[in-house]
Amino acid sequence: QVQLVESGGGLVQAGGSLRLSCAASERTVSRYTVGWFRQAPGKDREFVSGISWSDGTTYYADSVKGRFTISRDNAKNTVYLQMNSLKPEDTGVYYCAARGGALVARAAMGYDYWGQGTQVTVSS
Repeated sequence: QVQLVESGGGLVQAGGSLRLSCAASERTVSRYTVGWFRQAPGKDREFVSGISWSDGTTYYADSVKGRFTISRDNAKNTVYLQMNSLKPEDTGVYYCAARGGALVARAAMGYDYWGQGTQVTVSS
């Protein structure tokens, strides 16, 4: 059973930065593809970014491209999401998720394991 724990959320002003962490319970990041999703109140969960376990290829939603960076540390079994130039529309609960395939899925249903989420609030 893969367990994922997010941390690093908080309240930040527009233009600020946060770094989210997704710590896995086992050797997950080297064997599973990990994605970050977010969900704002009243909205569907949306794909933010993902990283493939096989070659480290990264993917981003258009809305965060150039501002967010996903990375992984296999030794620490952790995936990070560095978020810069934050905007109020980035507000939401951020979840990390893992799947066994090598391809990054942009749909939430493509992931088998989920963390509990961490709140990110960006004030204007």
